[in-house]
Amino acid sequence: MGTNRPAITDISALEIIDNRGRPTIRARVYTDAGCCGRADVPCGSSTGSYEAFDLRDGDARYGGRGVRRAIANIHDVLRPALVGQDVTDQRGLDQLMLDLDGTPNKSRLGGNALLAVSMAAAQAAAASLRLPLYRYLSADGHVLPVPQSCLINGGVHAGNDLDAQEFCVMPVGSPTFAEATRLVCEVFETLKGLLQRKHGKLATNFGEDGGYAPPLRTSREAMDLLCEAVTQTGCVGDVVYGLDIAATPLYDSASGTYRFDGRSRTPEEMIAAVLDLVREYPSIVSVEDPLQQDDLAGWKVVVDSLPGVLVVGDDLTATNLGRLRLAVGAGAMNALLCKVNQAGTVTECMDAARFAQRHTCPVVMSPRSGETEDDILSDISVALNAGAFKIGGPHGSDRGANFNRFLEIEAELGPVGSYAGRDFAQLA
Repeated sequence: MGTNRPAITDISALEIIDNRGRPTIRARVYTDAGCCGRADVPCGSSTGSYEAFDLRDGDARYGGRGVRRAIANIHDVLRPALVGQDVTDQRGLDQLMLDLDGTPNKSRLGGNALLAVSMAAAQAAAASLRLPLYRYLSADGHVLPVPQSCLINGGVHAGNDLDAQEFCVMPVGSPTFAEATRLVCEVFETLKGLLQRKHGKLATNFGEDGGYAPPLRTSREAMDLLCEAVTQTGCVGDVVYGLDIAATPLYDSASGTYRFDGRSRTPEEMIAAVLDLVREYPSIVSVEDPLQQDDLAGWKVVVDSLPGVLVVGDDLTATNLGRLRLAVGAGAMNALLCKVNQAGTVTECMDAARFAQRHTCPVVMSPRSGETEDDILSDISVALNAGAFKIGGPHGSDRGANFNRFLEIEAELGPVGSYAGRDFAQLA
């Protein structure tokens, strides 16, 4: 190659399982510097139609969810093309894979195949240069995000009657990420006791995001319990709240109505319900996917009606630069939920995040419901100086891995690091 840059010598992939017992991909990229980068691909339950295509086998294994076809594409298509390439040329590697796929949504080779190699290559490059990943991806990465921790689960992420998907606490008043973690865990324990007393032991079963999935029916019930737990923990002044309505699965296109909080609603009634909820609980500072993903005009009404509240695009934008340009241009959002597997490569994920930040839309980094113990998203978050990280509840090693990686990074950065705290919405 005519440079002293570390080159890729081999790529391998393996079918593993995520925290739900469903298959996903683990990839390894090896370099001539004697280093190896490893990455696991996250997978969602609630997915938007604009996401990168998740290639599955569709046969009898794992109910059709196997990933052997995607792994074969890594071994037979991506590996021959990438061996010998400069592992530190992340943009070049990702573009080469996009060219090999040649489809708008990565449906030929699979977005999961591309992402596995993309993330593993970034890890290999960082290891070859003896840098932590966040520093390899950005010389300026120094912000520890506010953990937006989902303590009550609903929607498709839980087996209860709550329509909204996530009810989150955000410890903005904590001085450090370490103290924010302590506060989240203490509220989590207090909430457990409340749920057991009010609804019995079965109320402390878990949803897919590491929060509780109690037998509740309305968003107000969930918010009242969360607020009571925060009050009992003694941290009312330090905590605000975030909601994920995840409205696209609640929308019936045939009737043009939503099913939300126990009844059918027109789009206008759905907007009114969301606005009423936020106004009733003024400490709600973030609302994700309040409407279905194609109602740009309705989204704009929500944004205009809730000054000072983050209206976060997830299914709306799917970490897709084209969708992001459309939504920002329409005034339909003022914050981006950033998910690497929606984009399909590290480069596309970071390009979308930086586009949002340039257009005064702060970034909320997010894992998926289907996760492993891979903590790569914590490093990407710090590289982007994201103000918040939708981390899930502190239950299970898949969620704990990200909490613990942020704690490591905070310790490594020392006085150079900065906890986003109350400035989480200004980091754009």
